[in-house]
Amino acid sequence: MNKRPQIFDRSLERAIPIVFVLLWSTGWIVARLAADGADPLTFLLFRFAGAAMCLVVYAAVAGASWPRAGMDWVHALASGVLLHGLYLGGVWWAIGHGLPASISALLAALQPILTAFLAPRLAAESITARQWTGIFLGFGGLLLVLEPNLLKVDSSHLWTALLPLFVNALGMLSLTLGTFYQKRFIRTGDLRTVSVLQFVSAFLVTLPLAFFLEDMRITWTHQTIAALVWSILAVSVVSIALLLHLLRRGEVARSAQLIYLVPPTAALQVFLLFGERLEPIQLAGMIVTTAGVALAVKR
Repeated sequence: MNKRPQIFDRSLERAIPIVFVLLWSTGWIVARLAADGADPLTFLLFRFAGAAMCLVVYAAVAGASWPRAGMDWVHALASGVLLHGLYLGGVWWAIGHGLPASISALLAALQPILTAFLAPRLAAESITARQWTGIFLGFGGLLLVLEPNLLKVDSSHLWTALLPLFVNALGMLSLTLGTFYQKRFIRTGDLRTVSVLQFVSAFLVTLPLAFFLEDMRITWTHQTIAALVWSILAVSVVSIALLLHLLRRGEVARSAQLIYLVPPTAALQVFLLFGERLEPIQLAGMIVTTAGVALAVKR
């Protein structure tokens, strides 16, 4: 009688990485849809505020408990600055100021490698030879996926994008440190209320940056509203909850490998939604990347 629920639970657990990648990769689509209607940091302000309000209502209805100790509040707020405020703020600002999306995706692919290097020191996680093979195999496959777009990048344009490139790299470093921080200091507690505090701190750190760096422009078109609603519910609420769940249940390095699957998945989504062409080398790269991730995360 108890076998069905157990099998159902295991199936859900195995589906979580797949759902996470599918939802997380739509962030590229959202960025594309929102670019014409809003300044990047201003859009993120509405995204953070909306996600926090949705989760407050959800936590209240579900009777979720809030952190009791003062340091638990501090850790939740600090992790929000790293995981959301500085990471998303850096990436969105960089793309909004001329950094090609293909270069940004390549920087994102460096995050799992950096995580693997830091895991033994910051999280006491050992990286096996098989995992290292999968890590670099996944990175090589991702280079194949991005290769057609990388060749289109004008070197003179890239030179003028050095500041956005640097800001984007800082954003990826912030995400890496945020995952380690989350794993080390937020091992317990209700993820619903923890996420509320994280989005609040992300809003607070982004607000002065948007005020001083942007005109805080946002035009409420159907496209902007659709992008905002999806980014709040699917990307910020659901996919972040899945990421925090993966970090809590597994190793930081294994969870980070899933980032490799985001650009190929996003490329497929762009192909299906916008009709952009997929080269044979990109399809081959997707296969190689998937094989590398499977090798790296297999227990």
